[in-house]
Amino acid sequence: MNTANFPWLTTIILLPVVASLLIPIIPDKDGKTVRWYALIVGLIDFALIVTAFYFGYDFSNPDLQLFESYAWVPQLDLNWSVGADGLSMPLIILTGFITTLAALAAWPVTLKPKLFYFLLLAMYGGQIAVFAVQDMLLFFLVWELELIPVYLLLAIWGGKKRQYAATKFILYTAGGSLFILVAGLAMAFYGDTVTFDMRSLAAKNYALNLQLWLYGAFLIAYAVKLPIFPLHTWLPDAHGEATAPVHMLLAGILLKMGGYALIRMNAQMLPDAHAYFAPVLVILGVVNIIYAALTSFAQRNLKRKIAYSSISHMGFVTIGIASFTDLGLNGAMLQMVSHGLIGASLFFLVGATYDRTHTLMLDEMGGVGKKMGKIFAMWTTCSLASLALPGMSGFVAELMVFVGFATSDAYNPTFKIIVVFLMAVGVILTPIYLLSMLREIFYGEENKELVSHQKLVDAEPREIFIIACLLVPIIGIGLYPKILTQVYDASTVQLTERLRNSVPSLAQQKAPAVSLNAPQIGEAVR
Repeated sequence: MNTANFPWLTTIILLPVVASLLIPIIPDKDGKTVRWYALIVGLIDFALIVTAFYFGYDFSNPDLQLFESYAWVPQLDLNWSVGADGLSMPLIILTGFITTLAALAAWPVTLKPKLFYFLLLAMYGGQIAVFAVQDMLLFFLVWELELIPVYLLLAIWGGKKRQYAATKFILYTAGGSLFILVAGLAMAFYGDTVTFDMRSLAAKNYALNLQLWLYGAFLIAYAVKLPIFPLHTWLPDAHGEATAPVHMLLAGILLKMGGYALIRMNAQMLPDAHAYFAPVLVILGVVNIIYAALTSFAQRNLKRKIAYSSISHMGFVTIGIASFTDLGLNGAMLQMVSHGLIGASLFFLVGATYDRTHTLMLDEMGGVGKKMGKIFAMWTTCSLASLALPGMSGFVAELMVFVGFATSDAYNPTFKIIVVFLMAVGVILTPIYLLSMLREIFYGEENKELVSHQKLVDAEPREIFIIACLLVPIIGIGLYPKILTQVYDASTVQLTERLRNSVPSLAQQKAPAVSLNAPQIGEAVR
């Protein structure tokens, strides 16, 4: 099989987009045909992603692979330029996996099913494009286009306050996107040559003052999407009104776009400015962890509780990015993939629980585990994964960030002790609010009013299958993290070296030799 010249990424991006355009002509009245069509397209595209990864991706190569470039608008130097490296490949695979499961999770959708699956497939291609494109102007375009399906999915299929949530989402995210456009144009026109190619932009020698300005502009845009306090308030509202499949896309993929862009553009393209902003990222990460954990603890609405939990977990990503160690940056990448899987599972279960109880208020639940034993078991397992139980992917990711930051030589000991202590407090708060949530939903006496008005049926095979598919990689990565870390290790090591070279006090020193791979731990101890 000759795969060297096959346009893998272009095909993977365009297939779901083109397939979505055919949905209006599919003869279907009740949505049963179109849902199978969307699921099959998702499976085919995910199979193409896996095939491209298997045949065309080299773990030891830190540079772009599967690269394609075609002139699109030559007058503007706008090229269709796509590629994948260790920073983007894991997230492309995650996107295909989560979106395909979201298509299966959307099985009960009966309101305008053609439009729903059209938006779902269009969003599929747009999200992969965000992780794959290597042209700054094209990146801005796909970043913006990807917002439209999310807005419509919230505004049409959301809850009672869906219009408010959708409007807030589009105002926050589109407003942040303007900073991407302005900063991207400034980078493109700086110097003697005008270019939008990301590799050429990264190679330019920007003045420090300009780097700081550009970094700040990008940080605002990506802080909205990640999200980082205080630009996070759209997320609880969006999750509070979204349906289960949209939850999965928001938690599983959209938040990761912010983390990816923060690494790709802020850290990789502007390493000198990163040295100045890194302490700010650490502080913002700690605020995210503590503030969102405490806020989640206080929430009585189930969706908003899990939404604030997501914000708390994403704080580890910003700390890992700012650690200046291979292990910390590896942990940030692992946390994005891990949280994508765990967040999607929790929000799917929120939707499954709401479909049965027709309430999101914890005060109105209680004792439902007696009639929904399978859902209770799935909730417990996924919550344990979220609170970083050893053997689950969340434990490995957070441990890598902890150790990576604690062993960093970029910060003074006092600062590190304070940050590590506060991170530990956040880790302690997580099981408190998650386990108390399980107690209020499933334990105790049944709420007689709820039982008398609602039929509390247990999980159906489709729901069990979706959770099982998510738990397999969660547990697999938790038991053997190298299965994922080897995909991006070469890229993160190269990036860490670039970041350390931007700090005079670190430039001549090697990064601390700490790793979660057993042989290297033994070598480090000796």
